Amino acid sequence: MYAVIETGGKQQKVLAGDILDVELLDNSKSVTFSNVLLIADGDQVSIGTPYVKGAKVSAKVIGNVKDDKVTSLKYKRKVNYHRTIGHRQNYTRVQIEEIKNGS
Repeated sequence: MYAVIETGGKQQKVLAGDILDVELLDNSKSVTFSNVLLIADGDQVSIGTPYVKGAKVSAKVIGNVKDDKVTSLKYKRKVNYHRTIGHRQNYTRVQIEEIKNGS
């Protein structure tokens, strides 16, 4: 059984037991994703319009992590201007515990 959830403006395909990084969430021990776009259980597929009614995916929060550093450079010739900017995105690492179908 797998589901496609929407979190942080992105869609993720999840199975029970998966560990994934999602956009930073509030500090809590568990989280429930109610924006479920699709649930597939063998031959039965439930597609939402846009979400499957009553479907929920529960997960426990493992912790917060940071992504790799992304470096960007600004440069203008002839005027002695250059600037280097670095950024590390914060993520919340979650482990999927259970997928509940609404029907």
